[in-house]
Amino acid sequence: MPSGGSPIVTTTTKLGRRAVLAGSAAGAALLAAPAIVRAQAPVIRIGMLLPRSGFFAQAGQSCHRGALAAPRVLSDLGYRVELVHIDTESNADIARTQAERAINDGVHCLVGAFDSGHTLAIAQVAEQRQVPLVINIAAAPPITEQGYKFLVRNFQTGPQLVTNGLRLIGETITATKISPKTAVFLHANDTFGQAQRGAMDALFPRANLPFTLAESIAYDPRAQDLSVEVTRLRALRPDLVLVVTRASDAVKLVRDMVRQRFEPMGIVSPGSPGMYDEEFYQALGPLADFHISNLPWVNPRSAMTTALETAFLAANPGTRFAADAFNAGFTFEAILIAADAFKRAGTTNGPQLMAAIKATDIAEHVMIGGPIKFDEKGQNPNIGSAAVQNIKRTPTVVLPADSSAAAPVLPMPGWQGRT
Repeated sequence: MPSGGSPIVTTTTKLGRRAVLAGSAAGAALLAAPAIVRAQAPVIRIGMLLPRSGFFAQAGQSCHRGALAAPRVLSDLGYRVELVHIDTESNADIARTQAERAINDGVHCLVGAFDSGHTLAIAQVAEQRQVPLVINIAAAPPITEQGYKFLVRNFQTGPQLVTNGLRLIGETITATKISPKTAVFLHANDTFGQAQRGAMDALFPRANLPFTLAESIAYDPRAQDLSVEVTRLRALRPDLVLVVTRASDAVKLVRDMVRQRFEPMGIVSPGSPGMYDEEFYQALGPLADFHISNLPWVNPRSAMTTALETAFLAANPGTRFAADAFNAGFTFEAILIAADAFKRAGTTNGPQLMAAIKATDIAEHVMIGGPIKFDEKGQNPNIGSAAVQNIKRTPTVVLPADSSAAAPVLPMPGWQGRT
């Protein structure tokens, strides 16, 4: 765990767009002040750019709940942070504009932004203004392939997600002793979904899995239903359905499968959100069970995970940590990275703070995997993955065995008769 210090007061500031606008004049004055004044800042002000409304609202709010829990944990560890909460409204143009305004208002570092397209828009602003961007969630490979010097990504790339996801599919087949012969890959056609499709096309042939990939089917995640796509699935009759979804389209996919009485051996995501989100459980009830998501997950054996869960429940009464663990965990770690760098650098000066962020080495943290470190491109290569199966409407680690809380279940039980 990062080194602690004497207890301090940690504050959280919530600013909407109007508040950020109101503060722009003061921000401009702050930027014009001598560098030594900024270097003496007692806390690091972090702009939390998340899609808390619009199409990605469910995931953005889930990340936001993790951010609300972060100050308590970080304060106990001796870090000094002030969070500025900003809604990107699920719009890349607004994300870019809000990043610019937040910097004008005096934030020292940006964290966000869940969606890859939004993150790329913010990255351009961060680079121009020489303000560090710590990415909590966004998998599109181009983010760290364009030579940006003011960003790091504490999240797997799309190819890493798919590589680990396919490996875990093989391990699940071995553990459950099923014998699938065919699969179909169904994916959203947004930036993330298209990136995952490219990774699947490149990596599946080398995965040595005991089934063939009959077809890949793209769909619009904003469509009213997925009945046409499920009709194609029924015609192909795959044993496994591999999916890249968001929560709302994952709900539509399962509902259309139930309506058309299509029951594959299993529905498995090789690395995407949707099927572990609270929205999925609330909408589908028992029909949400037994689906598997292969992706990075919180380490239930980490002391920091326990501390985060305690703080999360206090900051978000009535909300389940288990359903938010993925989004909340990565969002917390992004804030931790910024806070730890500020503590070591002793300054909020952009280039110096960025140098400290790139020198990050945090051994004990929340997500499964090795120490948080970054390569020359700003990518953390040490993030692990787990197979997470929905059991009694709770995302449960079933693989790897040394982190599992239950054994994987496949074939999944039929739709009828579930309770």
